[in-house]
Amino acid sequence: MLHIRAVEKQFRVDGRNVPILNIPEWRVAQGDKVAITGPSGSGKSTLLHLISGILRPDRGEIHMDGVPLHTLKEAELDKLRARRIGYVLQDFHLIPSLTVSQNIEIAMAEQLPTRQKHKLIGDWLEKVGLQDRSSHLPSQLSRGQQQRVAIIRALVNNPPLLLADEPTGSLDWETADEISGLLLDLSAQAGQTLIVVTHDLNMARRFPVCLHIHDINDIRGSSAAGVRLEAGLA
Repeated sequence: MLHIRAVEKQFRVDGRNVPILNIPEWRVAQGDKVAITGPSGSGKSTLLHLISGILRPDRGEIHMDGVPLHTLKEAELDKLRARRIGYVLQDFHLIPSLTVSQNIEIAMAEQLPTRQKHKLIGDWLEKVGLQDRSSHLPSQLSRGQQQRVAIIRALVNNPPLLLADEPTGSLDWETADEISGLLLDLSAQAGQTLIVVTHDLNMARRFPVCLHIHDINDIRGSSAAGVRLEAGLA
């Protein structure tokens, strides 16, 4: 699914280059569920941005199902993200003036007939318990409900890869636990690869594979499957 090799990324801060990531080699197999922890500024979100092609590595290679993301042009990356990558963010990014259904529909594949889109939206809303909220605006929903809509939007096109950046960071403990379970359950049903970065240690411990961001910098050729490193989780 993912193969990252000899990837380095640094940022310019106060006139000097600050190394953020240096990953010798890391593989993630299709269907793996991986939680990545680490302090703020350690490179967790940067790693997701590199995987999704939002950022490019300074050096090294990133392959997704054999496609070299690091060589693609921006237009090619846009198409790949639309078809093959779902992204869940902490701040939801729902459009305030659109209803729940409309917020989901704008993320759906354009070639789908309208009737099929509406049927699919209804099915997804039922899966997450929001079937009676389709006509509501985001402001009429709780934060947990807004995150459920954001999850549908990321999953609705059935991408093989799902990335989530602090998806429970702004939620209370009980709602965060529900969202963690929902992400794991829905991605498992679809056979999707799920990579989450989080400060939420309760969420991280629910994942079959839990890595500290510094451990990823030391992995050489390991698949995420079968590896469980918990440095920093105590």
